[in-house]
Amino acid sequence: MYELNIENEGVKYVPLIEGDITWTTERLGSPGKLEFNVLKDDVINFQEGNRVSFKMNGENVFLGYVWDKTRNKDQIIKVTAYDQLRYLKYKDTYVYKDKKASDVVKMIASDQNLELGDIEDTGYVIAERLRDNETFFDIIYDALNLTFDNTKKLYVLYDDFGELTLKSMESMRINLVVGEDTAEDFDYKTSLDDVYNQIKLAFDNKNTGKREIYIAKDSNNIDRWGRLQYFDKIDEKTNGKVKADTLLELFNRKNKSLSIKNAIGDIRVRAGSSLVINLPNIGDISIQNYMLIEGATHRFSNNEHFMDLKLRGRL
Repeated sequence: MYELNIENEGVKYVPLIEGDITWTTERLGSPGKLEFNVLKDDVINFQEGNRVSFKMNGENVFLGYVWDKTRNKDQIIKVTAYDQLRYLKYKDTYVYKDKKASDVVKMIASDQNLELGDIEDTGYVIAERLRDNETFFDIIYDALNLTFDNTKKLYVLYDDFGELTLKSMESMRINLVVGEDTAEDFDYKTSLDDVYNQIKLAFDNKNTGKREIYIAKDSNNIDRWGRLQYFDKIDEKTNGKVKADTLLELFNRKNKSLSIKNAIGDIRVRAGSSLVINLPNIGDISIQNYMLIEGATHRFSNNEHFMDLKLRGRL
């Protein structure tokens, strides 16, 4: 059984809901979203900006704010609410020095009056950074990307029932198995799109007037797939060899993507977490390992809870 409340000027309303409630999360650059339809009556009174809370069987799921309202002739109000990550889509300019990515998250949260939760220490100290006219999302992800280049650790930024949270991907693993018995259908795809078996980085050294080149490659995979080259320029603060090796390790594998449809729902499952996929004998392979959730869509009714998942990994 779910519980949905809308709070307006200190008054909590329990709206009459028509149809399903949908909760959606994406791993990168998007806030959590709750969508539902309210039957207008003589009691309900709510506005944009009002707080929305949603729980399932007493467990916290979503805390956010009414953002969009659309009413039709039948007096059904379609509501879209976002969690506080929505405020990270606005822009500003930041200059900072000797800060970790976790410090950048705390700094922006403090400046924008966002509630903080568990922020893991990301370790790597960024010497100096100027980000001009960029979204807060982009400023944070820039710091997280620099951290990955130097530590090979990925982090997930999300809202945990009203608290901005940053966790390592390792700590986001869920003890849950999804397979043929718990999902209605799936689509599985392997691809060489966004795969690179040669990394080439260039640094224009102003002191010597020469261009320095850093290359990392996998000759075996070049023979198999042809040369799939990634090229980029770097600055003097970047260790070219380390970054080239890191990018090769990350991108020198076939992409695999999996869409799971109508799986039995579990509110622990959100974008950025990972779970075990058990799908034996898909063509000439078998998937029986952890996959990263890029996007999750949950659908709730009073008696049912199902979820669609977009997952990604590399072979």
